[in-house]
Amino acid sequence: MTSNPEARAARRRSGPPAMDETWGNYTIMTAQTFEFQVEASRLLQMMVHSIYSNKDVFLRELVSNASDALDKLRIEALRDDSLGADVSDLHIAIETDKDARTLTVRDNGIGMSRDEVVGLIGTIAKSGTAEFLQKLEEARKAGNAADAEGLIGQFGVGFYSAFMVADEVTLLTRRAGEATGTRWTSTGEGTYTIEEVGDAPQGTAVVLRLKPADTDDQLFDYTEPWKIKEIIKRYSDFITWPIRLVTPAEAGKDGEEKAEDGDSEKPEPETLNSRKALWARPKSEVSDEEYHELYRHISHDWTDPLETIRINAEGTFEYQALLFLPARPPHGVFSHDKRGVQLYVKRVLIMEECEELVPPYLRFVKGVVDAQDLSLNISREILQQDRHIQLMRRRLAKKVLSTLKEMRAQRPEKYADFWREFGPVVKEGLVNDPDSKDAILAACSFATTHDAEKTATLQEYVERMREGQEHIYYLTGSSRSAVEDSPHMEAFRDKGLEVLILTDAVDEVWVDAVPEFEGKKLLSIAKGEAELGTEEEKEAAKAEREQQREEYAGLLEWLSERLGDEVKEVRLSSRLTVSPACVVSDTDDVTPGLRNMMRAMGQEMPESKRILEINPDHTLITGLRKAHADRPSDPSLEGMAELVHGMALLAEGGLPADPSRFTRLLAGRLERAL
Repeated sequence: MTSNPEARAARRRSGPPAMDETWGNYTIMTAQTFEFQVEASRLLQMMVHSIYSNKDVFLRELVSNASDALDKLRIEALRDDSLGADVSDLHIAIETDKDARTLTVRDNGIGMSRDEVVGLIGTIAKSGTAEFLQKLEEARKAGNAADAEGLIGQFGVGFYSAFMVADEVTLLTRRAGEATGTRWTSTGEGTYTIEEVGDAPQGTAVVLRLKPADTDDQLFDYTEPWKIKEIIKRYSDFITWPIRLVTPAEAGKDGEEKAEDGDSEKPEPETLNSRKALWARPKSEVSDEEYHELYRHISHDWTDPLETIRINAEGTFEYQALLFLPARPPHGVFSHDKRGVQLYVKRVLIMEECEELVPPYLRFVKGVVDAQDLSLNISREILQQDRHIQLMRRRLAKKVLSTLKEMRAQRPEKYADFWREFGPVVKEGLVNDPDSKDAILAACSFATTHDAEKTATLQEYVERMREGQEHIYYLTGSSRSAVEDSPHMEAFRDKGLEVLILTDAVDEVWVDAVPEFEGKKLLSIAKGEAELGTEEEKEAAKAEREQQREEYAGLLEWLSERLGDEVKEVRLSSRLTVSPACVVSDTDDVTPGLRNMMRAMGQEMPESKRILEINPDHTLITGLRKAHADRPSDPSLEGMAELVHGMALLAEGGLPADPSRFTRLLAGRLERAL
């Protein structure tokens, strides 16, 4: 029995197991009936009665599953010499029986154990099931059939699509290396039966008892050979393994291909797919649609890729690569769940997801790499040290980054779509791949105050810098509006200085990893002193500031005394033109945004006091200076220091240390003003 707790909770015995029953020519040793989980039942009903207009996708999914099973057997046989599996003729067979109204998709791949059948087929224990159901319901309500069809493969529920065309589905499977097999049967109406089979063949056969054809409902006769050929050509022509159409005359015991008694030669089943590796064919011989179908097969994203990248490396170490940039983020890309491309050696699949071939910041890249000189039984430990793998990794990353740079220059709209979805991931490379920093920066772009719609590269920023400008200015924040409305922006806006607007979480980190660009230091406008203008303007401002410090010495001292526990310093501001006050960090201090991000990741950061800057030209501050000078002991001035500091925190999106006290102080001041 399975150890899956959800399966145990859903399990219901319908009676004592039947012993020594037979099904066809197989011995049925035990039989049990279970109930589907609630989510599984709901999913099945939506599959059967949903808006899927193109029901042909069921065969695409079953063939894809069979192909995966063959890939896994080849890998397992390379790793385990004792498996004892026959890998001499790995293939997929499709059998049709017009009289019996059945369609069978059979493979001699890895197969499944009983626990795997219960856990993977009998229940839906995937964490993404609820999300799938939600998106399917949204697509159904919106009447968007194309989106709905794509969801099948995206969430890994392809097997269940068989119920769109079948009244009953039977699965017979035996895992390579095991003695007994398992038969799973269901009509999709709430229960399924599991039976132990004594002499099942290795691999998996899925038998569909088809519904009557209904052209009005786009339900075709899937026993017709022409229909099978059409679907395979459209969806599965590129699959490595031969897909054979077997007629009833060619099928023996449950589809095992053999000649009829008395025949001297075995009838040759028809191979439906070309089996040509697209990455090995000349580019001129491959259509965009063929590339897109390969992408959809390996990524389970049933939308077209945004960009296709081909690499053909020749010389002492030869390999070919076919990479794809998705149009939308793959599931889990931001949580680092899955990444890597398929690794082949001489067109034999070695790894489904080879993480060593792509750096983490390119984990969204999908595709195939086919090397000529690697060992067929190479392990992950060897991969991490293999110099050829490291060479390919660097070359693949360089090619992807150069493609992004070229895309931005020649196809800016497509680049903008890509950067909107994947920019935060690419920028991670500025932190964890310093050797590729220049190439990554060349592929990056950033929002700036120069243009509300278009992003800019650092090179474009530098080219627009004003005469005498020494730094590349930036400000981090939660959104563009939050950054643009920040008090820190005021002087820079007045002087027409461009500022990078950085709103992704990773921006808090990479700016420290990239201290300069082309000799220009990256400088946060929320840190340190803001010294702007030409040298003459700075000298004039310095003289004026010295005079103001004398005038405001008493107020600065008073504010410092009142706020000594919360701020490092109180000083006059040269960056404010409209707001009364702001808080800034010291030049080498950690920003509040970075501190909050690290805390969210479970890493505590030491607290550091910040600096309160006040605007000597603001009427509130000038009025407060005069009031304090005239009546320093006036109790009505109590709390004003906290109010000024609290307003500065609120202006940058923060909160006072004691929000309720701040509210009471503010209410009191407003009441006295009435």
